[in-house]
Amino acid sequence: MAAARSHEGPGPLRRAGRAIGRALHTPFTGTARGIRKATHAHGAGESGLGKLIELHAVNGAGDVMITVALASTVFFTVPTDEARGRVALYLAITMAPFALLAPVIGPLLDRLPHGRRAAMAASMLARAVLALTMSGAVATGGLELYPAALGVLVCSKAYGVVRSAVVPRLLPPRFSLVKANSRVTLAGLLATGAAAPVGAALQMAGPAWPLYGACAVFLGGAVLAFTLPHEVDSAKGERKARLVPPHGVAVSLASTGRTGPGRGGGKRSRWARRGERNGERRPGLRSVGPSVLNGLQANAAHRALSGFLIFFLAFLLREHPLAGQSAAVSLGIAGVAAGAGNALGTAVGSWLRSRGPEVIVVAMLALALGVAVLAALFFGTVMVAALSATAGFTLALSKLSLDAMIQRDVPEEVRASAFARSETALQMAWVVGGGIGISLPLNGVLGMSVAAGILALGAATSVRGLLSTARRGSPHPRVA
Repeated sequence: MAAARSHEGPGPLRRAGRAIGRALHTPFTGTARGIRKATHAHGAGESGLGKLIELHAVNGAGDVMITVALASTVFFTVPTDEARGRVALYLAITMAPFALLAPVIGPLLDRLPHGRRAAMAASMLARAVLALTMSGAVATGGLELYPAALGVLVCSKAYGVVRSAVVPRLLPPRFSLVKANSRVTLAGLLATGAAAPVGAALQMAGPAWPLYGACAVFLGGAVLAFTLPHEVDSAKGERKARLVPPHGVAVSLASTGRTGPGRGGGKRSRWARRGERNGERRPGLRSVGPSVLNGLQANAAHRALSGFLIFFLAFLLREHPLAGQSAAVSLGIAGVAAGAGNALGTAVGSWLRSRGPEVIVVAMLALALGVAVLAALFFGTVMVAALSATAGFTLALSKLSLDAMIQRDVPEEVRASAFARSETALQMAWVVGGGIGISLPLNGVLGMSVAAGILALGAATSVRGLLSTARRGSPHPRVA
């Protein structure tokens, strides 16, 4: 009898249970398969870029959960004056380490080229531990929260530097660096948007719960980092890059001692002679001409504007909401506009690829400056939203254009190091902009005028050089 039943297959209850189980898990597995298909398309799966895209999405999800937990403690639950003091303390603690990170992280990455996967995993694991550490102090907002928050920020920025250096190693065939960075950035934005409401829901359960969620996410990220291809840890053919002023030389090769027209004539540069005295040839970023340095200056203005608007508008709109809106709605308008602009800029950058990057950077500076001037003249709901969206759009597209210049002008031997140095410099600009934002009086017209001034300074230092490079064409130097 039992044998007969065994041939009849599973009973109706078991079949129903399996059907219910498939119905419940199909939406999740289907979504996961769809995400995997998108991230691994066009050869990204074979090259390993797809896994880096997924890792960056995990990074963005974990960071936003920590942001939700800290925002509720440092910003929303205390009076405005006290909140400004806490954020000022946070930035004051942050600025000194970033001053050290700029010259340290790049050289450290150069010295540890075989440990990039381990470095990204370590940044994830460290943030998981720090999230647990903060979970005990987040409810009280004690001073012990700030060193842990500083550690999270440093680890997050260190991950960003390593990730930028890794991307060139994982490019699929016929895949531009602009397109690759667009995919990585867009994945981070989408993950941030998806994880933010999850963090808010966890916040309702208790102030420590978003940090528990971040800990779990970062632990998963630490494991995922080691699934990246071994090419990530390959340093074959790489050389160091330095941020060195060009001294008016368009195509100076510090590694070989050759100079183009400009100051120095046919003589070897002092950087080349110094390298020879040290018994080595050291290529610098001036070996690629001034376009990358000018692009970096322009991007520093955009990044400083981003930091400025985040902190200035956060306090301004909390104390003086937009006409007819609550403080929460006012902040939401600015935040959604900035996020939408950033996503649109990333998508447009992927479409434009590397077409005329110098012209694009100049156009983005002009666009952002024009909207900032209008926001100062006609401050109000529409102009705040317009400036937030424009800042997000121009920041994304200008950064992708800088990536295109690095891809085009920086030899492969020094490209990874160049990404590390440039990204660290941009993070410094963001911190400086944030410091300006929290120090200003809460006056909308004044704030928008300062925003315009930041962009005007960036335009004054970079536009002439960018247009000059665009007119004569960028050189394509090599490293001997």
